[in-house]
Amino acid sequence: MAAKSMDELVSLCKRRGFIFQSSEIYGGLQGLYDFGPLGVELKNNIKQSWWSSMVYERDDIEGLDASILTHAKVLKHSGHESTFTDPLVDCKKCKSRHRADHIKDKCPVCGSNDLTNPRPFNLMFKTSVGPVDNDSNIAYLRPETAQHIFINFKNIVDSTSRSLPFGVAQTGKAFRNEITPRNFIFRVREFEQMELEFFCEPGSDKTWHKYWLEERLAWWERQGVKRENIQILDVPCEELAHYSKGTYDLMYKFPHGLEELEGIANRTDFDLGSHSKNQSELNIAAKTDINENSNARLAVQNIESKDWVVPYVIEPSAGVERAFLAILNEAYEREVLEGDKERIVLKLRPHLAPIKAAVIPLKKNDSKLVDLAIEIKSNLQRSLKKKVVLENTGNIGKSYRKHDEIGTPYCITVDYESIDNKTVTIRNRDTMNQEVIKIEELIEKLKF
Repeated sequence: MAAKSMDELVSLCKRRGFIFQSSEIYGGLQGLYDFGPLGVELKNNIKQSWWSSMVYERDDIEGLDASILTHAKVLKHSGHESTFTDPLVDCKKCKSRHRADHIKDKCPVCGSNDLTNPRPFNLMFKTSVGPVDNDSNIAYLRPETAQHIFINFKNIVDSTSRSLPFGVAQTGKAFRNEITPRNFIFRVREFEQMELEFFCEPGSDKTWHKYWLEERLAWWERQGVKRENIQILDVPCEELAHYSKGTYDLMYKFPHGLEELEGIANRTDFDLGSHSKNQSELNIAAKTDINENSNARLAVQNIESKDWVVPYVIEPSAGVERAFLAILNEAYEREVLEGDKERIVLKLRPHLAPIKAAVIPLKKNDSKLVDLAIEIKSNLQRSLKKKVVLENTGNIGKSYRKHDEIGTPYCITVDYESIDNKTVTIRNRDTMNQEVIKIEELIEKLKF
């Protein structure tokens, strides 16, 4: 069975080195986490799987890695400066702060009814660029990666000669000063996004919106998140973001409840239109504010009619931390074995597993066994270019249980037959079946 609660996942993450509370030795910082030795591997594997599916397995998507510090005018014309807020209330009794839309009539901490009136709270982190700290030098830590894709649209088109439809993919850090970060890594102040902005002709946007819904569901399934565990919410019109013509939210049952895993939005021509100069000449469908600061026309020219077209945008956007949590939750199993013994096993898809194989010498003090194990481990890691570890504890059973718990697909035991016959015993994590194979066959066996 899966984890009974978030506490089980949190305990596993701390115990096995997936995730730590940031600045823990000084009491920690709420809403900030550090990814440990195993966590960084799983996180990187998730991002690599997403990037491969978007950029390497297709012919219509380019990549981008833009700056985190963001010009204030970018977020002025995107609407973030005026709309990126949450309603904030303070409890006058215990001084705790809460989002007004997350509480009813009393403080969830102390139960007091003595609350302040709701007031808007800007979610963006503000900083200054340069030696002088004044309003003319304001910049922000980006609240999303998307805006940098939009403001680089002309650069990408000019340098790649792309024509519609095409997309731009980006992964990277984003920052939101959440009033109440909560539920472990689900809602945090510093996180990573995996975002695609797919540009298409106006009129083709509905077709592409449905296309990307199916593509994203298929990707989640390949990561081990079963399709039947995802509910598709077609967001009602009255709940849509101001830029959205339609949004599908992929809702997943996290340990704390049903919440958004990924959003797939039809952003129309709002973004390119908002950041473009000479807006009145471009027949922009979305309602945009006048932009007198931009020096670029963010549009493509129709070869036949010579008309300038502002593309519509379909945006699949997922958080790496939420992906991490969902994948971990799906993979977590507590199995009852013979004799009423239990094992915790992470049945991660092999391409996501932090460690691909553990090489275990039968006896830790036998130099011949240990030297051969080290040689096998080094050759595998060099050939596979994936993390392979030497587990030299001298206790095969405990080593198996440890690697079951952290999701290692295979354990390879080096024994005296390995020295004489050049064979090893390889154990499958999920079935616990073991087979003897030639050392020379290991690389092919572990290609996934």
